[in-house]
This record gives sequence, C-alpha cells and structure tokens, in this order.
Amino acid sequence: MPAALGRLKKRSEFLAVAAANRRSVTPGLMLQAKANPEGPNPEGAEPRLRLGFTATKKIGNAVKRNRARRRLRAAAADVLANVAGNADLVLVARQDTIKRPFPELKRDLVSALGRLGILR
Repeated sequence: MPAALGRLKKRSEFLAVAAANRRSVTPGLMLQAKANPEGPNPEGAEPRLRLGFTATKKIGNAVKRNRARRRLRAAAADVLANVAGNADLVLVARQDTIKRPFPELKRDLVSALGRLGILR
C-alpha cells in the first residue's frame, strides 16, 4: 500500500466509520466511508485518507478471510494510489470477494468510491 494512505487499526475507528451510515454495496465488497473535517494534511502528520479492511466469519475460515482481506488491500493499493482524499474508508469483504475476478473487484471499488463521492 502506498505510504500516502493511512490505516484504521482500532475498533473505535471502525465503529465511527460504520456509524456515519455512508455505505455502498457492490457484488465484490461493501465500502463504508466517513469524512474527515480536519482539512488538508500538514507535512509530517497522519495521512488524511485512511483505510481499514475487515472480513467476517460469514466469509469462511481464517484462510478465506485472510485471502479476502489481501485481495481488498491489493485492489485498494491499485485504485487509491493517486487519490488525495480526506476520509476514513472501511472495505468489508463479501462472499464474492474471493472468487470475483480481480479486474471486476477493482471496478467494484471504483464504482463504490464514485457513488460516495470520494473518487470523481
């Protein structure tokens, strides 16, 4: 993942994004978003575009969940490499995340970002 992107690590950060009630569902993933009102990122501060990845036990065993998260991380790295944003995003794996062809998974992410107004 590019250095310009931060990570959501704490459960409270994930819950804050979920509570914002901004989500977009596609066949390959669900994207949750929460805007950050802080403004542009000053040098040396934490990145303003932060990502979190999750996969529930509905996806399958640990091997399947880890694979789904790896695919989401790879898709996000490709799609968000040059995006300057000011938001917290959570990518949630769905059943089709594992078996969906990678180009379609990336299209799902672009579509979800467009619907939420993050990627123009």
